[in-house]
Amino acid sequence: MNVLAVKGLPEIRPGDDLARLIAEAAGLENGDVVVVAQKAVSKAEGRIVRLDEVEPSERARAIAGDRDPRRIEVILQESARIVRLRPPLVISQTRHGFVCASAGVDASNAPAEDTLVLLPLDPDASAAALRERLRELTGCDVAVIVSDSFGRAWRQGTTDVAVGCAGMAPLVDLGGQRDRVGYELHATVIAVADEIAGAAQLVMGKLGAVPVAIVRGLDVAGEGTAADLVMPPERDLFR
Repeated sequence: MNVLAVKGLPEIRPGDDLARLIAEAAGLENGDVVVVAQKAVSKAEGRIVRLDEVEPSERARAIAGDRDPRRIEVILQESARIVRLRPPLVISQTRHGFVCASAGVDASNAPAEDTLVLLPLDPDASAAALRERLRELTGCDVAVIVSDSFGRAWRQGTTDVAVGCAGMAPLVDLGGQRDRVGYELHATVIAVADEIAGAAQLVMGKLGAVPVAIVRGLDVAGEGTAADLVMPPERDLFR
């Protein structure tokens, strides 16, 4: 397996043909997994908010304390439900079903000062559209993962996970298979899409302006979406 950084991409702007920029820079092959940072997708889709256009609510002001209440207001607007609150920290469930800090709203790597980048409206649809456009431009059948950094309730630090996915099986269920001593696995499901996103992040980084990586040499044939990775509420021990 090889994990290859795609360098030389320009700053992504609203309306950019992101797939064309990737195709021109990447040199794709059939079977590649193209991992694209969520911020690049969101910028191309215009999911950007200017803080000078935000009027904070009283609730946002109460949560913000000495922080900017306009940012808290955007987080509240992007949240379907507040899961945990320790002002000014907000852990919420997004409309997509993700449970994450700040509803995925982020100021890092934003296009300008006093702007925020939001999650795509439908990251799975974004991944599917990128995949189809890349096939149109290159003739290559690839999988696409839209990745973002998430914290974890039981571990320190962040790791990249798949928030959008197309053209691959995001989960591999090993239930019913036996290990080398004959033990039958009963509840072993591997989040392959998240593992690939984490591997890609090692070459993409956070500060190097590398929003795309190619993971080559894996057999990820199958279908599914990143929505398949969301823990159903009835099985979630942390909510």
